[in-house]
Amino acid sequence: MVGNNLKLSVVIPTYNRQELLRETLGTLTRQTIPAEEFEVIVADDGSSDDTKAVVESFYGRLSVKYYLQEDQGFRAGTARNAGARLAQAPVLVFLDTGELPGPGFLQAHLAGHDGGRRRAVVGYSYGYPRKGPVEGLRDALDRMPPEEVLAHYAGDDGFLDIRHDEFVKCGFDLNARVVPWMLFWSMNCSIRAEEFWAVGGFDERFHRWGFEDMELGLRLHRNGLPFQLHRGAWAIEAPHERDWDKNESAAKQNIADLLAQYPEPVMEIGYADLTTYSLWDWEDDYRNLLAYAEGARADDVADELDVVLAKVPENQRIAIIGSGGKLPASAPPSIVMDFDRELLDQATATGGHTAHHSIGIRTPLADQSVDTVVVTSRLAGLWDRWGGDVMAEARRIGRTVLMSGS
Repeated sequence: MVGNNLKLSVVIPTYNRQELLRETLGTLTRQTIPAEEFEVIVADDGSSDDTKAVVESFYGRLSVKYYLQEDQGFRAGTARNAGARLAQAPVLVFLDTGELPGPGFLQAHLAGHDGGRRRAVVGYSYGYPRKGPVEGLRDALDRMPPEEVLAHYAGDDGFLDIRHDEFVKCGFDLNARVVPWMLFWSMNCSIRAEEFWAVGGFDERFHRWGFEDMELGLRLHRNGLPFQLHRGAWAIEAPHERDWDKNESAAKQNIADLLAQYPEPVMEIGYADLTTYSLWDWEDDYRNLLAYAEGARADDVADELDVVLAKVPENQRIAIIGSGGKLPASAPPSIVMDFDRELLDQATATGGHTAHHSIGIRTPLADQSVDTVVVTSRLAGLWDRWGGDVMAEARRIGRTVLMSGS
C-alpha cells in the first residue's frame, strides 16, 4: 500500500506494551481516510515481549513498518526519530502506544496541514488520569469502540484532556499563550516532516521520561512555527500502570537539564514551578514576569549598587542579581544577572563583567562560587512570588548576601 498517495506517516514508539499496541493499531484500521493514504511505523525501544509479532499480525490490514533499536534504557526520542527517518509521507503524526484514536483522527490531523500551512498540530487526548483514574474506563474500552466510549463519558470532567483547563484559559488558541510549547505533547501531535527535520527532530540526549516533547516544541516555536489545537484529532488514553514517583523524579531531572541547556528566565520559572510549585503555573508566572519586566525597564539601581558595593572588600568575587541596564563605575568585574536581556547586555557591554540572563531563582553558578551576592531592588515586584527562591539561591552560590536599596 506504500506509494505516491501517502499523506501521513504515523510514528508509534513502544516498549513492552504489546497488548496496548495491539489496541492502538486496531483503531488505526478504522480510520475514515483510505488505507493507501497513510502508513504506520512502530519504533520499538528494545522490547523483550511479542511486540514484533503484534506488528506482523497487522500486515495486510495496515501499511506498517517495524523498527527495533537495542534496549539501552529510555530512548523514546531516539525511537521517534528513527521512525521518522523511515517515513515516506509529508506529514508526521506522533502517537503513543495506548492512545486509541477515533475514526476521524487522521483526517483531522491531515486537515490541520491543508495547503501546506506551517503549523504544529496538537491533538486532544481524553482519559489521561486528570483527577485520578477514570472509573470504568478499561471496561468501557473493552466493550465499545472509542467513539462510543467518548459519548459514554460526555460531561465527565475527569475524562477531559489533562491540559483542558490550560486550553480553556487561552480560548483554545495556543498561539495566545507565551509558553505554547508547554502543551505540545508527543502522545498525540503532528508536524510536516520538513519542519520536524528543520529543527533536528527530537533531542536524543533525553534518556529519562518527560519534557523531550516540550523541548522540541520550544525549538519549533523559536523557528516561527505556530501551534494549532485540533479537538477533532482526538484519542483516548487506555488505562495502564505508571510509576508516578519514577516519572516525577525523571521529569525533575530533565527540567534541570533543560535549564542548563536554556539558561534563561522562562526555563528558570518552569524549573521552579515543576520542582516546588505547580507546572500549570508556568504560563501565568512567565506572563507576569514579562509584564513586570516591561514596567521595570526604567528602574535604575546604579546608585544603590554604588552604596552597597563600597561595603564589599576588594578582590572579592561578586554576583549581582537584578542589575538593570547600568552599573556604577565603581563596580569591579562581576557576575551580573537580570531578567531583562536587553538591559543586561547594556549593563555588561563594558567593564569585563560576565552576564547571565536570569531572574536569580536558579542560576548556572556552582555552590559557594562567589564571595558576595548583591540582590537589588529590581526584584522588589517579584518578591512575593520568588523572594524565597532568590534568597535560597543567593545563599547557595555565595558566602555573603547583601540587599541593596533596603
